[in-house]
Order: sequence, then C-alpha cells, then structure tokens
Amino acid sequence: MGKFDNRVALVTGGGSGIGAEISRSLGAAGASVVVTDINLDAAQSVAAEIVSAGGSAVAFAQNTAKWEDSQAAVEFAQTTYGALHLAVNNAGIGAPAQTIGDYDVAAWDRVRAVDLDGVFYGLKFQLPAIVAAGGGAVVNMASVLGSVGIAQNAAYVASKHALVGLTKVAALEYTAQGVRTNAVGPGFIDTPLVRSSLSPEALAGLEAEHATGRLGTDTEVAALTLFLLSDDASFISGSYHLVDGGYSAH
Repeated sequence: MGKFDNRVALVTGGGSGIGAEISRSLGAAGASVVVTDINLDAAQSVAAEIVSAGGSAVAFAQNTAKWEDSQAAVEFAQTTYGALHLAVNNAGIGAPAQTIGDYDVAAWDRVRAVDLDGVFYGLKFQLPAIVAAGGGAVVNMASVLGSVGIAQNAAYVASKHALVGLTKVAALEYTAQGVRTNAVGPGFIDTPLVRSSLSPEALAGLEAEHATGRLGTDTEVAALTLFLLSDDASFISGSYHLVDGGYSAH
C-alpha cells in the first residue's frame, strides 16, 4: 500500500526539475497525478514515466499566469480522477539580474504573474475542490529567497516573500475545513541549468555559501514536499519550511 493510495494530486510546473521529481515521487507513493506544465510535451513525458513505473498519471497544458487555466486544470483532475486531494503549486520563473532603478517593468509583471498571481489562481480553485473531496493538503513552492534577499532580483524575491504570506492566509482560512497549506523554500538546487550558467569558480563560491558545502537536489526538495502533503504532517499548517543546506543560517 502506498502512502498516497486513493489520492489525486495536481503538480504545476511538473514537466521538469523539482516539479517532475515531486510528480514521480507522488506516483511512486500511490497517488494519481495530474502533471501540468506550460510545455505539454514535457508534462506528457513525466506522466509517461510514472505510468511506465506502474503508477497513474495524466498530463495537462497549463499556463499558471492565466486564471482560466488554473480553473481548467482542477476541473480536468476532477473529471479524470473524480476528485482533487493534493496540490503542489510549483511553477515559477526568474528574470534577468537588474537593480531596482533599472528594473524592466514588463519583467516585473511577468515574474509576479507566474510566481505570485499564478499561485493565487491555483489556490482559488484547488482549495474549494479539496474541501469538496473531504480534505487534503497543498504545498506552495516558495524559495529560500522568501526569507532572505539577494541583489538584482527584486521581482522574484518580492513574489516569494508574498507567497509565504499567501500561504499563511490560506491556512487560516481552510485548515478548519480540512485543507492544510504550507510552503517549501528550496535553496540553490543542483541542476544542469545552474551548472551551465556559472563558471567553476562561481559555482564553488555558491557551494561554499551553504553550510553543507554543496547545492541541494530535486530529490531532497521532493522528500520534504511529500512529508508535508502526507498525514504524517497532520499538525503542520501555515508554515514555511526551508530546505537550503544552511544557506540562510548566515
């Protein structure tokens, strides 16, 4: 028996990186997974991996910056699997490094639309659906930059700080109705994109800023996320959990 048997989960941005690992982990633990991504091919690939491993999953094209897509994704989960019990609002984007005085307004709007507004849109439709299904849990993917700042990253940092606050409000409003909502704050995660965008010296410097002396992995973020979604975390709601290797301990 899997920990998430008879549970339906929706993961946004599930076509790659952390979202893909969370989707695969949920599928391996028995959940029926709706993998959404703005890149449908990527979502379909992850869903196919889950099915090939003996799980149940389907893909859905979703642009989280459009509220209509969030509504459609929840309705798709309900139509396909009969209910929605778990949601992970993982989709997010970054922006070019710019100081506030030089910050491109269109870039600010673009980041906020996905990293904050997109999560609000998700919660707007996920929370009532989960209540209707008898309860469950939601994890919002914030960042270590939801608790600390970093220069030349105003839109991302502001959006992730606001996302932590949004998570707390959702918990206050819906925990008594059976839906726990928490946020996860990953530190810097070891991905091909990170490695390809940094020189060896810059990568070594970034690693040294972590108490662990290394970057994190998708698997480590997924493990925390699944714990918060599970009944093992039944007394945890409205909180923000870092998985950052000690980066924020400075």
